[in-house]
Amino acid sequence: MTTKTKTPTALDLPPVSPLPEDTQKYFDICAEKLGLIPNVLQAYAFDIDKLNAFAAMYNDLMLGQSGLDKTEREMIAVVVSSINRCWYCQVAHGAALRELSGDPVLGEALVMNYRVADLSPRQRAMLDFAVKLTEGSARVEEPDRQALRDVGFSDRDIWDIAAVTGFFNMTNRMASAVDMQPNPEYHGSHR
Repeated sequence: MTTKTKTPTALDLPPVSPLPEDTQKYFDICAEKLGLIPNVLQAYAFDIDKLNAFAAMYNDLMLGQSGLDKTEREMIAVVVSSINRCWYCQVAHGAALRELSGDPVLGEALVMNYRVADLSPRQRAMLDFAVKLTEGSARVEEPDRQALRDVGFSDRDIWDIAAVTGFFNMTNRMASAVDMQPNPEYHGSHR
């Protein structure tokens, strides 16, 4: 009897085995820092080039230098994922937002309806822009960018808001298309 390798998606794409040394090291760091290897990384592990491209873009957008702090970037991830109804990202980034903000209510509000959350004018403008970009990118005009400037965002910050929004619109669609499942540990973390 053969046992099928379980993957975190509905697709039969088992990870490369053995993983290249650099990839295994990255997974080991994730396991040490997070207590798990995110299923999104495991899902991409069938193709190391795709995994590396995904991880590089994610790490740059979410952890790299920016006028947006990490909490703001996670807020965008959660709200975009909520609009797109992406199960994986709502759960995973909801957990990350709860951890970064120390506020489980904020994470829940942003998943359900960001408009009810206790947000600063800066945060509300940022999320309004991300929602408009998600729901109808062709409708974004100069007054939308100016609204961000009016609450203190620089043009570079606007680029970063758009980049994070665009990235999560892409990853939400991939996660939904392949029925990516969130790690069970995310559900109860930082509540």
